[in-house]
Amino acid sequence: MNGMTRRELEITDRREIRDILDRCGVVHIGMVDGGEPYVVPMNYGYTMDDDGRLSLFIHGATQGRKIDVMRANPRVFVEMECDLEPFSGDVACRYGLAYRSLMGRGKAVFVDDPVEKAAALNHLMRTQMGKGDFEFTEKLVKVVAVIRIDVEEYTAKRRPVPKR
Repeated sequence: MNGMTRRELEITDRREIRDILDRCGVVHIGMVDGGEPYVVPMNYGYTMDDDGRLSLFIHGATQGRKIDVMRANPRVFVEMECDLEPFSGDVACRYGLAYRSLMGRGKAVFVDDPVEKAAALNHLMRTQMGKGDFEFTEKLVKVVAVIRIDVEEYTAKRRPVPKR
């Protein structure tokens, strides 16, 4: 990735990056559909190992545009933001929005193994609901598409409210 223009806003602490992942709730997934951009907001779950390797998990119907696009071109871009706080200034160009965000590129991988699908769905439930000890029968996981996004490169950013 080209890196971040405003390095002073970059977040590198993995605890804070995990906090962003825990708080956002929705990831925007960018894809290319026949040369046209296509973006879908999705709930997600995630895993991040001690080395910072990140995987996101999404689920949905087994058919549809997003499935077709990812099968044709598994390259994706992800973006999420949280802690949105508008702020004002003394002139129009000093108004803005404080936030924390994460964005990166990766590859969508369809998960077919029922055990792996159930584990992915538990990651999703843990991220979205705070608990992830659910049992998913093979019949339940068979009717849903589960996609793991292996995020190859990502950056996180914090734009605070300016000090006055």
